[in-house]
Formats: sequence, C-alpha cells, structure tokens
Amino acid sequence: MPNVLFEVDLTKPWTEQPVPGHNRWHPDIPPVASVKPGAVFRIECQEWTDGQIRNDDSANDVRDVDLTRNHVLSGPIAVEGAEPGDLLIVDILDLGPFPQGTKTPHLSPTTEWGYTGIFAKINGGGFLTDHFPDPHKAIWDLQGTTYAQSRHIPDVRYVGIPHPGLIGCAPSHELLAEWNRREAELISTNPTRVPPLALPPLETNAVLGTLKGPEYERAAKEAARTIPPREHGGNCDIKNLTRGSRCYFPVYVPGAKLSMGDLHFSQGDGEISFCGAIEMAGWIDLHVDLVKGGMAKYGITNPIFRTSPLEPRYTTYLVFEGISVDESGKQYYLDAHVAYRRACLNAIEYLKKFGYTGEQAYIILGSAPVEGRISGIVDIPNACCTIYLPTEIFQRNILPEEPPTAPTTGQLARAS
Repeated sequence: MPNVLFEVDLTKPWTEQPVPGHNRWHPDIPPVASVKPGAVFRIECQEWTDGQIRNDDSANDVRDVDLTRNHVLSGPIAVEGAEPGDLLIVDILDLGPFPQGTKTPHLSPTTEWGYTGIFAKINGGGFLTDHFPDPHKAIWDLQGTTYAQSRHIPDVRYVGIPHPGLIGCAPSHELLAEWNRREAELISTNPTRVPPLALPPLETNAVLGTLKGPEYERAAKEAARTIPPREHGGNCDIKNLTRGSRCYFPVYVPGAKLSMGDLHFSQGDGEISFCGAIEMAGWIDLHVDLVKGGMAKYGITNPIFRTSPLEPRYTTYLVFEGISVDESGKQYYLDAHVAYRRACLNAIEYLKKFGYTGEQAYIILGSAPVEGRISGIVDIPNACCTIYLPTEIFQRNILPEEPPTAPTTGQLARAS
C-alpha cells in the first residue's frame, strides 16, 4: 500500500481531524505534506458533506444538511519544484470505498455504502429542481470496487466508475480575486434567487487547514466556496476521471497545493440531481510529476485529462433526445441547457411507465453511468442533446417492445 499522506477519522467532524483539511479555496492554506515529483501516495477522504448523511431510511438529513460545511477536502499536498505556469501531472492509480471493518462512520456497520440525494430547492436544488423540489435519498450497498445496488431503487445494478468529484490545485491571489469579482457580479443580477446564482465567500464554518488568528480571519473573508469547477479544476464531477486516468492541472502557486475530495462510486454525465452521484468516503492512490512551463508551452488554462482503459463498457443503450423547446412550449435558440433538461425529462417520463417514481428515475439518471452528449449545436433554432441510458443496468426488460412491468418493492427515503 502506498504511504498515506492524509488520514481521516470518519467518526469526527472536519474541525476535529488530527490533521485538518479545508473546505474553501485559498492560496495561503498551508500544505499538510510535501512530495517530490515521481512520488506515489494515498489520500483518505471523508464524504463531501463531512458525514452529515446517514445510512438509514429517512431523508431528514438531506433536508437539513448544512451546505456551509462542504466540500471537505483532503490536502493540500505540495509538490517540490512546482511553480506557477507549470503543469502538474496527476495519475489516478486506484481508488474505492474503505473496506469493511477498517472504519465505522456513525451507526453503519460498514463503510462500503454510499448515497444519492435529491436536495430541496431551498437548500441546493438541482438540475430539475422545479420538477423535483423536495428532498429524497437512496442508499447504495457497494460491493468492493465493482457493483452498487440500492434497497431504495429496485432492479438496478451498476458497475461503478469510481472517481474524485473534486480535485485541483490552489488558486493564486489574483485568480481568487477574479473568481470573487465575476461571481459577485453574477449574483447581483438576481440576489434573491432560489437556488442562488452563485455562492460568495462565507466565514461561517470555513475550515482553512492550520491557519489561525488574523491570517485565518483574513483568508476566511475571501476564500472561495467549492461548489463550481473553475480554471484550477475543482468540482468538475467528471465521471470518466477514474483509475488509469492522467490529469494535467495548471499550477498557479508555488508547490501547486493539490487537494481532493467528494469521492464518487458512480455518476451519470451532469450529476443532475446536484447530489446525484453515489457519494462515498474512501481512499485514492496518486502519482505526481511536473511539466515545467507547461501552461504556456501547450496553451493550457484549464485542466485536461487522458481517459482510462479500465472503464466498464456497456453495449446497448436507450437514447432519449431533447431539443431547445422548454416545458411550456417556448422556443430557445440553440440552448443546450434547455435541450439537455428536456432529454432528462423525457427519460424520466419513460421510466415512470416501468413503475419507477419520478424521483427514482431522477436518481437513476444522476447516479448511473449514463452518457450525456450535445448531439447537434448548429441546426437553428434547436440544439439537440441526448442522454444514453445503458439497458444492462436494469435487471428486467425496459425496452419499448413488451408491456411495461413495475418493480414490486423499493421506495426512496423521504423526509418526515
């Protein structure tokens, strides 16, 4: 096993960890460890809400989750010799949930479980929050690093594509200021929107590693929230960023300061229910190296990555289309957001004919390894987006050839 550079006690909140990580982005957060280029190491990660979600049959925890505490990130890890303008090479060697018996969060007898949530519209929302505004939850049993099944969604079984939902390097002071400027400008266009257009810096529950005193107070006022992806990487939620992948991250500060978290066992393109992946605590093994001056040499300002040869390959899909016409019949011009929403809604309506509730279908599309694509973006006025649903994940026939049958058991956890 590689040397563990960051350990997590799943029974303690992030503020009480033996070595604190962080839940905001800021260039002044001190590294927890330093490695040389060529190093191989292991990082342990808590699930993204800092253990607020439980393995039970109630969605009260999803309803009440405190989003000022997320994402809990392990790191930063400094890479010796990394300088602004370099590219940090990060190879994902392996990752998965903690094996049974090694650590026990809350009251669960095992850590080999994950969850998918539909967050309430007033607390996070999601891609289809206007259609599904209430909180729901599905618990998944994880079989090693291979399969996931849920007592809350019957007759489905996924081959996982485990990946870090969030990974990236620290921003520079200049880049951080640019993030805050442009996101504040966006918020000002509709400051009372629910869900909000963006999340500004927030001192409440900010964890900034070992920063203390005036340094902490200054950084907490300007540190960026972790919800979106940005130029440094961050919360990109790329389902194919799995074992065997290689990432190239722009370096903005000395040492690069690599951090990660929000591990997923499986996810569909778009993670549409906001907490749409199968979220888990677990570990990730990494190898790092450097390309000196790589940002200018290759014209890279956002991360790029090479795919893995180890992903599961499904062979048959049902493909649902959506176009740039919203639910009211309003026409939009080449709007991929509207088109992808309609593709998802068309898939949900189809799955409802097979006995799933709309919420169950929503969670399937968020957590299963579906493929989302912009299939046409030039044929005015309609963009065409498609969602590819693998038929092999269902343990019964869902093709439009026989009378549809419904599952006999299994309902999502709801809030009381």
